[in-house]
Amino acid sequence: MTDFTLADLEKRVDERAQAGATESYTRALIDKGVAHCAKKMGEEAFETAIAAVQEDKGRLVSEAADLLYHLLVVLKARDVSLAEVEAELAKRTAQSGHAEKASRPRG
Repeated sequence: MTDFTLADLEKRVDERAQAGATESYTRALIDKGVAHCAKKMGEEAFETAIAAVQEDKGRLVSEAADLLYHLLVVLKARDVSLAEVEAELAKRTAQSGHAEKASRPRG
């Protein structure tokens, strides 16, 4: 097990976003815009779902890592911090998942 956290990954994404696009995949993604970043995240989400159903544990772990990275790139592209997402999750722990989902605005 490692001590690497999502906060560490967010910091790495932030650092790589400051580099040039020729040396940083993260910067190259962000330079293509949030729609491109979101598309890549969607592709990774699909691959993660397929791995969950059809692949072995190692493949699922690998795809989940890709998905988390691409999610953090999307958040960076939209100037949303991991702390903001964590705060939202913390608010949701005050009630059951069913009650929380039912309370969300529809639309």
